Amino acid sequence: MSAPETLAAELERRVRREQRDQRLPSIAAAVLRDGERIWETAVGAADVTAERAATPDTQYRLGSITKTFTAAAIMQLRDAGKLGLEDTLDKHIDAAAHAPTLRRLLSHTSGLQRETHDDAWLKARFADVPELLETLGDAEQVLPPGARFHYSNLAFALLGVVVERASGLPYARYVQDRLLTPLGLTRTTFEPEQPAATGYLVQPYVEGVWDEPPVTTGAWIAAGQMWGTVSDLCTWASFLAEPDESVLARGTVEEMRTVQTIDDHVRWSGGYGLGLMLQRDGDRILAGHGGSMPGFIAAVYVSPSDKVGVGILTNSSSADLGALAKRLVAATVDQWPVPPAPWQAEEPPPEHVLPLLGIWFMEAEAFTLRWKDGKLDARFPDDPAWKPSAVIVQESEDRWRIESGWEQGEALRVERDADGNIVRLVLSGYPVTREPSLWV
Repeated sequence: MSAPETLAAELERRVRREQRDQRLPSIAAAVLRDGERIWETAVGAADVTAERAATPDTQYRLGSITKTFTAAAIMQLRDAGKLGLEDTLDKHIDAAAHAPTLRRLLSHTSGLQRETHDDAWLKARFADVPELLETLGDAEQVLPPGARFHYSNLAFALLGVVVERASGLPYARYVQDRLLTPLGLTRTTFEPEQPAATGYLVQPYVEGVWDEPPVTTGAWIAAGQMWGTVSDLCTWASFLAEPDESVLARGTVEEMRTVQTIDDHVRWSGGYGLGLMLQRDGDRILAGHGGSMPGFIAAVYVSPSDKVGVGILTNSSSADLGALAKRLVAATVDQWPVPPAPWQAEEPPPEHVLPLLGIWFMEAEAFTLRWKDGKLDARFPDDPAWKPSAVIVQESEDRWRIESGWEQGEALRVERDADGNIVRLVLSGYPVTREPSLWV
């Protein structure tokens, strides 16, 4: 499916203007809508010296987008029972000199310093895993764990080691076998495969470029090593919105998209989940990640509620692709929104559920219990459309649990009289009755 001509022209215009105004050697971009790639383009030179044009199939370095794959690997291993997010690092790496929880490492709230202690960028030398672990004690704890967001490549290098220790596979092999191959990401690799772009630093005062020397990341492989194309990025964006549950459960990906910390403490314009950046654009929240390595800038973002996402890549060391990503998503949603799914009749609820349905009161505040998608759905009448319902699943005969939505995690208990009739519900310790009533 292709974008309408007017939308395609608008997207093309925005990308070409970005390439011109930011003086990018090349830029490639693609847009995803409702699970399908609807538009893609590439402008400029993938290799300036060879005068080789960029195409949508040109590989660029993804930089920190690699972190999203590392996070997905950790969550797969969590779901498989190989680790827990509240595990401390030393549970998986013996005698680790620092031991924040895996959750804090994933959300950049560990307080560990941003880079490794050994001035890797100054020396253009990145330690291998044994050296990284042997010298971990030299790294600083620059903030108390949980104090606030503090981006750390070191944290994700350590998470890559956890993937290896918990799975018994080399990190790259695990990601290839459990993520890239099942999702068909054939142009996403750990080393460049042709056609691939050459990385550049654009010269500030003349219309020219300097070649950026390639960087091999060593133990940083899990923080920024990968290469990919805009087509593959759109496939990954689609997964982050509507996951293939044979790879990672929908609820698990929703966990990854759930904000763990705010990264902008002035205007609250963005946050971080579990390995995912969360960027606000008005009322819209985009989930994904940016990436930066010498010679390359990358971005992949998706609006799960709109089912629209983008992948953007450039072979320049300096570019702001986040703003362009927001504009491409917004233009697509405005001009070609995904229509809402039609209502469909469902199978009737089990007999034992019927007495629970209808209007209930918490003191004098009414809410409604409905049966939807095989679960109880609780909403207050004044809830705005964007606010999710409380979704409630049954644990035992008279005990239910809020799976998602307001009061997530809390229990709902059914209380009966001697004849088995429902007297009231108890939600989070509060009485819930069929008529308005006082708490006590």
